[in-house]
Amino acid sequence: MRPNIENFIGCDSSYRAASIVLYGAPYDSTTSYRPGARFGPAAIRHESYGLETYSPYQNADLTDFDIFDSGDLELCFGSSESALSDIEGRAAEILADGKFPLLLGGEHLVTLGAVRAAVEKYPDLHIVHFDAHADLRDDYLGAKLSHACVLRRCHELVGDGRIHQFCIRSGDRAEFDFAAQHTELHKFDFTGLAELTEALCESRVPVYLTIDLDCLDPSCFPGTGTPEAGGVSFLQLLDAIRTVAKANIVAADLNELAPTLDPTGVSTATACKVLRETLIALDKGWPGFQA
Repeated sequence: MRPNIENFIGCDSSYRAASIVLYGAPYDSTTSYRPGARFGPAAIRHESYGLETYSPYQNADLTDFDIFDSGDLELCFGSSESALSDIEGRAAEILADGKFPLLLGGEHLVTLGAVRAAVEKYPDLHIVHFDAHADLRDDYLGAKLSHACVLRRCHELVGDGRIHQFCIRSGDRAEFDFAAQHTELHKFDFTGLAELTEALCESRVPVYLTIDLDCLDPSCFPGTGTPEAGGVSFLQLLDAIRTVAKANIVAADLNELAPTLDPTGVSTATACKVLRETLIALDKGWPGFQA
């Protein structure tokens, strides 16, 4: 892999030396409400230069670690399956090289490609999911591949009891009924996350972390395709990330920033800071999963 022309601030290690590898999936072709998430990865990189590499929250600096930014994939907007295949291929390459893949979306469907690669390497994978939406529809207007269905498709890969959902405050009744039978769903906030993390640490299972930024309240993060009132605060999200990072996280993603929907730039600045804190929290504990 070649270095990206404009990398996320502080993420300019070589691929060979890197422990974490960023890769972008600028895809939003199944967005069900307001489009624009395809511009998220590039906006995060560009605006990151208004951010310090040092985190006073964790007393660590991005330059303390070796992180490589491989840039955005060139994805086919006319075929979700083709896009997912390309995402899976990049994630599999990074995992095969013993590195940690961190995906920047794009809409939430991009997670499916990364999870496919992670499950191939770690068949007993668990998924920790931060989101406003359950994303458990069997289909959305007849489409099985939609950001509204991504966790349902992931459930088909990992099975019952391995998807742990937090901050969920939106979905149709059938999704909540499905969750009651097949996933561990926590409404509204991160209640139960500390206990889950302790259990995941004790069992030493591999974990995929997926963060849909619309888990944040739209008062602090309006730049997203399907905003939902009643979300968590920025500081609550940071605390949750630091908590779950103690588990054996083997891959992760950050998605659903639609920068053009917030002309103030506050949403993009927030996404940049969430990414910085996520990178530091994960890299402080790398290598993650130990067989």
